[in-house]
Amino acid sequence: MADTVLYEVSDGLATIVLNRPEAMNALNIATKVALRDAVQAAAADEAVRAVLLTAAGERAFCVGQDLKEHIGLLAADREAGTGQTMSTVREHYNPVARALTEMRKPVVAGVNGVAAGAGFGFALAADYRIVADTAAFNTSFAGVALTADSGISWTLPRVIGPGRAADLLLFPRSITAQEAYDLGIANRVVPSADLRGEAEKVARALAEGPTVAYGAIKEAMAYGLSHSLAETLEKEDELQTRAGRSEDHAIAVQAFVNKEKPKYLGR
Repeated sequence: MADTVLYEVSDGLATIVLNRPEAMNALNIATKVALRDAVQAAAADEAVRAVLLTAAGERAFCVGQDLKEHIGLLAADREAGTGQTMSTVREHYNPVARALTEMRKPVVAGVNGVAAGAGFGFALAADYRIVADTAAFNTSFAGVALTADSGISWTLPRVIGPGRAADLLLFPRSITAQEAYDLGIANRVVPSADLRGEAEKVARALAEGPTVAYGAIKEAMAYGLSHSLAETLEKEDELQTRAGRSEDHAIAVQAFVNKEKPKYLGR
């Protein structure tokens, strides 16, 4: 993978780090390819039980599309009479958003700075967001005459409600860490200097937890938001049966009876 994205697996935790701090971790083609490959690798690796998505530097988590590169690609498109540049949504953004939201393991986003455009979208695709007190969020898309991508039209209304989502998408503005917490975008706000340590602590705790149950919780919540109560109850029955058959459930019950802390295997 390109060095614009760093990928490491340790003790069940996959850490993915956007590594273009000099460009505020903007998404050029090399970075988008590397991020897609890293996220998909984490999703497919049975040894990975949780994922931490964060970024290098203090200024930005990710400011979205690298507009300097984008300008050149648009000019080439006009000259060739094609629309190839915007295929990045299908080829890069969509696979990243799907892998983050659909993998059967928890994803933590450690938002160390500005998260704008697709950067905001990818942070929202995580299951849990720990945010530095100096961070900020901005949808950005309408500000450059574009619509939503990176799954944000699906995630943002679910997190903050459709009315507030429409406001932030139609009238892009900077949202402080505190406002993000008040809106429910941030699960925790921590001092900037503590961000990486706190995010790793949470992600590692999840990596040591009951992975099958976590995956079922993700699937149940996504399903319940778009299905009837009756359908959701059927889904809960299906998923609870799956979780109940896991080795981790047997371990948890035995540990409870023995008044011990369970040591989960992730299966």
